[in-house]
Order: sequence, then structure tokens, then C-alpha cells
Amino acid sequence: METTRTPAPDVPHQSEQNWAPDTEGWVRTASVQNARDSGAPGDPGGSEGPGDEAAVATDSPPLPPIDPAGEPVAAPAPEAEPSEDVPPFVLYKAGADFDAAVSGLALWVHGLLLPVYGREISSTAPWCPRWYEHMEAIAQLYGLWMAWQDCTGTSALLTGPAMWHRDYLTPVMNTLRDPSGIFAGCKPGQHRPKESPPIEEPGPGPAVT
Repeated sequence: METTRTPAPDVPHQSEQNWAPDTEGWVRTASVQNARDSGAPGDPGGSEGPGDEAAVATDSPPLPPIDPAGEPVAAPAPEAEPSEDVPPFVLYKAGADFDAAVSGLALWVHGLLLPVYGREISSTAPWCPRWYEHMEAIAQLYGLWMAWQDCTGTSALLTGPAMWHRDYLTPVMNTLRDPSGIFAGCKPGQHRPKESPPIEEPGPGPAVT
């Protein structure tokens, strides 16, 4: 009795690569098939061997290490990421974060703001060359810098720069350079620290309604 053989499926004559995401990142799954022989195992036209079988290579994450007792070693806990709840304004920063923020601000003030918008110093328009020693100046200029980024960045409206000049630059510079403002008494080669107004703590007494 003659035995009928089922034709073997076609074997792709090329390597196929598929990229699939998993929890550890992108895992590369490569499916390599030998196209030297077109026949399947058992087919008279081909020869069975290691090259005829499909091989799948997967770059899987390494297994966790095992301690001498045979128990998996726990992976170290990941470092805590900075909280995203901290506002970006400079007055919310402290320590090294505050110093880095002021350094970045100084690059913008000295590299763009003053060369373009720093008008001549006079008795009616003072400026302190050590502006970074005035906390109010840091706060005002940092806010101006944040507005600059928001109004002139790649996602800003075409009217953004005009709005920045009108709504932010002019009010801030007028406030800082007011003759009775924070820079009063300051001039090139002379910095005059300012004293905060005195505070009197309320004493015991009836509640204010």
C-alpha cells in the first residue's frame, strides 16, 4: 500500500526580526531559519539536521542571583526620584538646588537680558552689579526668565514675544530700576544691602474678627 506524504510547508528564505515591548524594556526576538534545504524533516528531498530546526534567540533579562542557601537575592530598591510636587519657582528651592537655579538665571541675565535690555545707569534708573545678593531681585528676574521661556519657546504663539515685552519685561524692569526700589543706593563698585522692615509679633489679646 502506497503511503501519501503531506507536502512540507515552505521555509522562509530570510531572517525575520520582530521587536516587542515587555516590562524590562525592548526585547529583541530574532527568528532565524535555515534555507539551505527546502525540505522538512522526513521529506525525501531534504536531510534532517540542526540547521533545519527553527532557532529563537531572546535577550531576556538575567535571572536574579542565588545566595548559598539557594534563595534568590533581593534586588536593591531603586533610588527615590525627586518629587514632582515641588514648584519650579526659585523661592521654593534650597541648598544646591537654589545655587544651581541662580547660576542658570545669571547666564540668562548676563547673556541676554542686560546686553539687550539693560539701559544706562543713572540716578533715576539704578542697577546693582551684584543683583544676585538681593533676594527680591532674584525672585523678580527668575519670574521674568520663566515667562521668557513660556512666551518665546518653540510652542509659544507668534504674539508671545510681544506679550512678554508688554506684560513682563516692562513692569519688572521698572520695579527693579525704580530710584526708590531695591537697587536704591547701589551703583557700579558699590553694593548697599537692604534691611527688611521690622516686624512686631502680635501679643495676647482678643481675637480679631
